Amino acid sequence: MDSPCVQQYQPPRSASLGTTCSLWHLTFEIASQTRQYADEKLTKDAIRDRVLKVCKAYDKVTADKLTVDSHFINDLGLDSLDHVEVIMAMEDEFGFEIPDGDAEKLLRPADIVQYVADKEDIYE
Repeated sequence: MDSPCVQQYQPPRSASLGTTCSLWHLTFEIASQTRQYADEKLTKDAIRDRVLKVCKAYDKVTADKLTVDSHFINDLGLDSLDHVEVIMAMEDEFGFEIPDGDAEKLLRPADIVQYVADKEDIYE
């Protein structure tokens, strides 16, 4: 016996469909942005490209000043906190943690490229 005071809320059909479509779109968008590097053969060139892409995406790096040999602090004007954030972005990009002792030595994109190549046993 249903009481008129106790009714389940039924959203309008169009609102329900819109919510479903929005969730599907969000799920699709996230899935399409997922990295698909598992199938890609990792080479030093591919590592270099990914390192530079991550550096360019960092808002405090001026893209026209960036080269593989740019020093994060001296050439690009980053401070120590910025350097930590760049290293964290590299950890996310390559899927492994870089110990603090190693991170302190990675002061140029070229250093990161070599570090990742060594970690992944890539010698080409």
